[in-house]
Amino acid sequence: MKHNSIKLTGLGGGIFLILASFGAYAGESHMKEALKHTEAAAKAGDSKTIAEHAEAAKSHAKTADEHLDAGITSLNEATDHGKLKHTGLAKKSAEESVTHLKTAH
Repeated sequence: MKHNSIKLTGLGGGIFLILASFGAYAGESHMKEALKHTEAAAKAGDSKTIAEHAEAAKSHAKTADEHLDAGITSLNEATDHGKLKHTGLAKKSAEESVTHLKTAH
């Protein structure tokens, strides 16, 4: 029973990571979306539309910033693990950074 539980937990975690990775690559980046909404705000002719686009741009920019921070954290971890010759952990941290940086970009 315990062995099956461990397999299911690992499988669930794997599925979660796959879906999270897909979500990171689906659609446009947060910075592109922030820029798109900022440009729309700059071109808008009424204050309500400007405010709506500015709020959407701010939301995407904050999310991009969070991913940049997470990407840097993962790079720091990759560096630390690499210096300790923990190849597997260093590689995993670098891969996590790729995902965050692509999402932010």
